[in-house]
Amino acid sequence: MLQSTRFSMLPEVIKNLLIINGLFFLATIVFDSTFGINLIRLLGVYVPGSNNFSPYQIVTHMFMHGNFGHIFLNMFALWMFGTALENIWGGKRFLVYYLITGFGAAFLHLGVQYLEAQSILNELLQMGYSKGDISQMMQTGYATSSGIGGAHGLEKLRQLAAIYGMPTVGASGAVFGILLAFGMTFPNQRIYLYFLFPIKAKYFVGAIGALELINGLANDPSSNIAHLAHLGGMLFGFILIKYWKNNDPRFYV
Repeated sequence: MLQSTRFSMLPEVIKNLLIINGLFFLATIVFDSTFGINLIRLLGVYVPGSNNFSPYQIVTHMFMHGNFGHIFLNMFALWMFGTALENIWGGKRFLVYYLITGFGAAFLHLGVQYLEAQSILNELLQMGYSKGDISQMMQTGYATSSGIGGAHGLEKLRQLAAIYGMPTVGASGAVFGILLAFGMTFPNQRIYLYFLFPIKAKYFVGAIGALELINGLANDPSSNIAHLAHLGGMLFGFILIKYWKNNDPRFYV
């Protein structure tokens, strides 16, 4: 692992990430209140197959946040766990890691959503719904041929509409990747939960990862948290760290 000669409490890449995320959040508020433009709808990422999906959203969604609590927690965690990593790795490697884990998080989350949408779509077609019925639901939020599949069919239509119509936003995937890297790099560093209860980083990261896996497998339709995106960030972070470790003699964890 590359060693830095000077420790900075606010290294350059993290500082710029904080600024960019802050500007996007401010722009979201201003555009909505002044122009009536919902930037989350434009820059959040939709599942491929949705009429709202655009490739650029894979990048822009990482800088969008739903509310102040969302951006505060993500940016605080980025600074708290990322500062030591950027000081040790250097800015270039840290930025590469941040972006790859963010893209990896989106890849896993959107991939699972796409497969889920295709499964629901095939089930609806087997029930007797036409593509026109399904398209009507996507556009209006209700089905014109509700008698075909009964209550079950309507519920499946609503699930499909929710998958296609709800954008994903936030830097959480990359932040969870940063959290994993911190735990692997400083496994015995103590983290104070609620500023009171000490726990070693390796146990903290393991518990967080297990919790996200349980929640991801539960697939609660009422939850608006992308647990699989969090796991994707951790998974791609683990792969990238192992790759660097095996191919760069200067890198170690």
